[in-house]
Formats: sequence, structure tokens, C-alpha cells
Amino acid sequence: MNTQTRIIKGACPHDCPDTCALEYHVADGKLIDVKGSATHSVTAGVLCTKVAKYALRTYHLTRVKTPMKRVGAKGEGKFVPISWDEALTTIASKLKSIAAEHGAEAILPYSYAGNMGMLQYGSMDRRFFHALGASQLDRTICASAGAAGLTATLGSRLGTDMEAFAQSELIILWGTNPITSNLHLWSRCQEAKRRGAKLIAIDPYRSLSADKCHQWLPIKPGTDAALALAMMHVLVRDDLLDHEYIAKYTLGFAELKARVAEWTPARAAEICGLSVDEIEALATAYGRTKKAAIRLNYGMQRHGGGGMATRTIACLPALTGAWREASGGLLLSTSGAYPMNLAYLERPDLMPRVDGKLPRMVNMNQLGEALASESAPIKALFVYNSNPAAVAPDGNEVLRGLAREDLFSVVHDIFVTDTARYADIVLPATTSPEHDDVNRSYGHYDIVLNRRAIDPVGESLPNTELFRRLAKAMGLTDPCFDESDESMIRHAFDWTHPSLAGASFEALERDGVLRLNYPKRDGFITPFAEGGFGTASGKCEFYSATLAARGLDPLPTYTPPHEGEDSELMREFPLSLNTPPARNFMNSTFANITELAAPHGAPTLQLNPVDAAARGVADGQRVRVFNHRGVMKLAAMVTDDTRAGVTTILWGHWRDHPGAEGFVNDLTSQALADMGGGATFYDCRVEVAAM
Repeated sequence: MNTQTRIIKGACPHDCPDTCALEYHVADGKLIDVKGSATHSVTAGVLCTKVAKYALRTYHLTRVKTPMKRVGAKGEGKFVPISWDEALTTIASKLKSIAAEHGAEAILPYSYAGNMGMLQYGSMDRRFFHALGASQLDRTICASAGAAGLTATLGSRLGTDMEAFAQSELIILWGTNPITSNLHLWSRCQEAKRRGAKLIAIDPYRSLSADKCHQWLPIKPGTDAALALAMMHVLVRDDLLDHEYIAKYTLGFAELKARVAEWTPARAAEICGLSVDEIEALATAYGRTKKAAIRLNYGMQRHGGGGMATRTIACLPALTGAWREASGGLLLSTSGAYPMNLAYLERPDLMPRVDGKLPRMVNMNQLGEALASESAPIKALFVYNSNPAAVAPDGNEVLRGLAREDLFSVVHDIFVTDTARYADIVLPATTSPEHDDVNRSYGHYDIVLNRRAIDPVGESLPNTELFRRLAKAMGLTDPCFDESDESMIRHAFDWTHPSLAGASFEALERDGVLRLNYPKRDGFITPFAEGGFGTASGKCEFYSATLAARGLDPLPTYTPPHEGEDSELMREFPLSLNTPPARNFMNSTFANITELAAPHGAPTLQLNPVDAAARGVADGQRVRVFNHRGVMKLAAMVTDDTRAGVTTILWGHWRDHPGAEGFVNDLTSQALADMGGGATFYDCRVEVAAM
């Protein structure tokens, strides 16, 4: 008898701007395949290598299927199964005793974007920790510096419609590798290229995408603002400006003009490592092309001056009037487009106030420091949607903290991750086909619904149900802990907001995808074609009083990296370490799936031939890469894909990967960026020595 296959609409939950609409193919209650939805205009049925093999992840042999407790030393990864009742009772008892003895702020949740569905990312979990009065987590590890810089300039996180890039005549890929991190934008770039568009990549590393562009500009890490200032100098000098757009829709042009007069291409060239001719040509091409689109990504804002760099680059389209064109402008994020009911989902009003103060905030980039603190000790760590032993900077300090015997730690995950190996209790989580959710995007303008397609594997629970049960075990009685996932999905967005005019949840449920209602030109969303900036002035703010009030430069400027060439570390550690993501991983997610990890092999250190020769390093030779924070030992790859002075390690592997000793984040810093408390992963100096 033939088994009928059912198709259930879903959404990719991973940390990617594409947020693909999915089809879960199910037969006899089993997920047999995951395909892209051909009716979704953005992703058009095409999936990345990772998600195309999603069923492998759902049914992986090493998946956690039952609650477990630790029986070995922390870090050994030795556990035995226990019941959910025992797990919940143990956790509730420990949290109650810690709160009673040390205060609820001694409890710290740690989560991020392991699941981007709005419910799994932040709903019942936030309600739970808010009601406890636990420490708040400042979730800034990815995009906060850039978000702050963008908002200071444009007033919101909006940008060029991803689909419009296919019509662009010049595309600048600034600090981004879309083949790896934005596949469906890359397909639009390729279409534009076939139509005659020029593609330029600005990146210290010749990525897969940069290799396929017409030009690669190997900029020094953390110097992007200097390049943007010099571009503006040329635009003003050569009058490549849209004076009408500037007069109507911008603020502070006179002040900006005076500032960029100082930033000649010659001055910028000394800082960013490009030639004067390269800078002149880039600026001229940009100024003479109205349909010029910049795809800015988060790598370049992970430096000491990352927020200001983002702000500076974001000024460019307003000078040339590129925002007038649907296929012009700039795209960093569209996450600010969505009218989310976060206060409803997260219930911050549940947090207690002591002497008028809310519970303390802990920056997630400084987890190592927080776990080492004796003055404000953390006694319980609850990890979900993250793997901080792999992704948090200054990994050695993080591991020392996780190994503390007086730290009670719980991990809710699909696998025994690097972090879970240190947990006292490990809880089984669901994958996206096993729960309901609703997703926004930070790369396009569509809401995407995810419906449960199969029963949870083993005894797995979604985040929402886990924290419902924990709330009951802790004696929390607020009615909000009884709310169903379906109700939260229906209330996740403000359906009265103008961007949802004419839309409804019923339409979303029927189609699986819903496009936000923003002004359009040529069929594409154009947020700033006629101004409409979200700043206090309603204009693109070259001069920002908001930044001035915070003690920051109100005008675009260049802020050197913390560990730049002028730092005290330069003499001892002369190389800059660049750590872009590997193609088949999503941060550390998927790295344990053999079919995906195998093509990458063991981690390697990519070293420019000039730097290799200076250190006597041959291709394939084992080397030490080190700084004052840590050491990693791995094989060298001598290549001109990374510029001189920069060494590159593609990351995402777990710590126990054969072929390498140490870990890439053992080298990175807990220092914060200039805005938003952002991470500075790419602001890192090292030295390399042959072994």
C-alpha cells in the first residue's frame, strides 16, 4: 500500500537573513524530506546545503532524547537518563535555594539565535526569568553595534529589498560572503551580473563570493569607516551628489562636508591598506551609478569602532540619492520593519524592582568575566538556543567558569554540545518540524509561519513547554504561564500597525508567508525613496544629536580597532585574526553532522605567502597561533586569499574536532564595540609560529 505524503508549511529557524519558507514532507508520522517552498518569492524553493539535509539533524543518532544528569566530572560529558519529573524537581529546588541564599540575580539565562522563531527565541522563557527576578542577559553577540549605528543614522533597521538587487547596476558586498550567509541575495547578485552589473567585494579575505566578483578590495580589518569617509570626500569634491535629496531628506550636510574634507583618499589609503587609485575608482563608480546597492553585513561591525563604521557607510546612499531607486540604497537588516509585540511575548513587567532598579544586566559577550566575578557571583546558568563554550569570546575564561563546581548549570539542546558537556542537567529540545512558531526576517520583509509537522522525537520539549512546566514547578501562578503557543503566535505581531494594513493572521495561516505593507517602487519595497526616516528629525542624520548626547562623535568618523596596528599589542602580535563562518555551519550548529562537516575537513589557518615566508611556515605545516588569551595548534594553508598582515580561520567546528588543539574563540576578546555593547570577534591580534 502506498503511503500518502503530507506537506506542512514551515520556516527555517536558523540565524540567517533569508528565513526560507519550507515544506515538511511527512509520511507515517515521520519527516522524510525538507524542501523549500516554491511559492515564496524571496527564496523560491531553493535551500542551502545545511537545511536541505534537515531530516538528518532531526533524526541524528546522537540526538538528546531524554533528560539527563551528570555523573562524571564537568567537561567529561558523562550523563545518565532521568525522568522529566526528576529533572524539573531538581532544577526548581536548586533555583529556589540559590535565589534564597544569593538572590535571584545569581541566576543567569544564556540564549541567542539557535532558534529564531519568535516563540522559541523569546517568549515563555523570558516570562519565566523575568518573574524570578533573574539577571537579564544583554543579547549583543551578533548585530548590536551595527544596529545602533544604523539606527542613529536612518532611525530604524530597514533597507533595500533583497529581491531588488537583481536590478542593480553596481553592487558592493561590504564585509559579507553571501554564498555562505545570504544565498538568495547571492542569486540576485548573479542575476544582476548577467544583466551587466559590476560586483565589488570589500573584505580582508577573498571569500567564495569575493572570488566571483569583478573586483576584490582587501581592506585591513576594522578600517571600513576610513574608506567610507574617503568615498564621501570624492563624492563631495567631484559633486557626485543628489542635492535635492540632501536638501529635503538629510540633516547636517554642511557639518559632514567639513568633516570629509579632511579625509582624502591618500589619508584613508594609509589606514585601510588600499591604493589611492582603488579608492578613487570605487567612489567615482558609486557616485555615477544611481542603481548602486550596498550589502553590508555584520562582520565589519565586530570591531572596536563597529557601530560608527556602520553609521558612516550608511550615510553614502543619502548623499547620492541612491535611496530613490528600488535597486539602490543599502541593506544591513530589515528586522526593524516588523511590528512585534515583544512586551506581550516577554512580559518585562513581571520583573521585580528593588529600590526602583530592575535586575542587573549581563552582557553575553562577557560571560567569562561574569562567571569569574566574586563580587556579583553567578550560581546558576541556564543555557538554551546557544553554545557559549564554542561561540562566546575568550573561551578559556568561559570554560573555567563552566567548570566551577559551585555553578549549577542546565542546558536545553538537541545535542550534547561543547557547553552541555559541562552541564549538571541536560534537557532534550525540539527541532523546528516538532513545534509551532512564527518567524520574522532580518534580510527580507516577509513573516513566515512554522507549523508542527511531526511529534517531538523522544521526550523532547520546545522552549515554550519547558518553561511552562518549570513555572509550575517553581510555584509561579501568573496566568501568562498557561498561555498556549497558538495564542502567543496570534499575538506576536501588532495587527493594527500600518505595515500590516489589509493583512490578517488568517491570511498568514492560509499562505504560510505574509509580505509587510511598505511603500513600493517598481514592485519592490523602497523605505526611504521619499525620506520617511525614523530619526527624531525624520531625516537621514549625518549629524546625530542622539550620539552627541551619549558622548559620541555626532558626525561620521573613524574609530581605530581596539587591537589595531597602532595598539600596544602590535609589536608582540603583528597579525590580525579574521574568523569568518564556514559554509556548511551556522555558527556551531550543524558542525556535528558528518555529511556537512566532512567537506571542510579539519580547521586550518590561512596565511598570506608574505607572512608565511617571514615565519618559515610551509603549506600544510603545523603551526601555533597565539596571543595573551590562548593558543591554537592546527595546519597552515599558505594562500593569497587572505591579505598580508591578516590570518584567517574559518570557524564553526566544535572544540573536540580532530586535527586541531585549542579553539578559535580561545583567542578572541571580551572587549565591547563602541555602540550597543557589541562583540569584537574580528578585533584580535595574534602571532603565528611554525612547529
